[in-house]
Amino acid sequence: MRPSRLCLLLAFAAGTAALHAESKNPGDYPLRIHIFGRSQTTFYHFRSVDEAKGDGRANLFENGEARGVDFSYECSEKLRASFGYETYPAKWKKPGKELAVLMPVFGKTGSYFTSDFKTDVKDFAYMSHDGRMGSEPVADFKAWMMKHDYDPEHGKNMPVKVAQQPAAGGEPDAGSPK
Repeated sequence: MRPSRLCLLLAFAAGTAALHAESKNPGDYPLRIHIFGRSQTTFYHFRSVDEAKGDGRANLFENGEARGVDFSYECSEKLRASFGYETYPAKWKKPGKELAVLMPVFGKTGSYFTSDFKTDVKDFAYMSHDGRMGSEPVADFKAWMMKHDYDPEHGKNMPVKVAQQPAAGGEPDAGSPK
């Protein structure tokens, strides 16, 4: 019996969709992204989120360094900024231009959705101190990471608190989070 054209077309469409579907396995995402903030417009269909669009600022952790990233996105669900030092798994779709970010589905442990970020990678890292955003050289941020044994790419997701010691100028080093 010969399969109908409709059956062949449906099988092809299902195979094509499977090829283009993003993995939901965190192990397939070697980078980490810390989202400082984002603006967002959410679109609803019959009181359910249909789509969220916006832009924001983040640090992307790659090869042991953090670099600032300005991004825009379109997601199937609302995007949330990182809490504390929380980072999300990411991977390059187009190096330097577009990231695939694996986001948790809030309220559903172990469930994820992917979001594509169009990126503008900076030559500095973003930092936050006392609620204010700033920037600093990548080397300075890396020195802070090393001092605090913080490396989210390798599972060190919480900086180690450093005891306050007088610095060379007599001021204590607060060990402030970046």
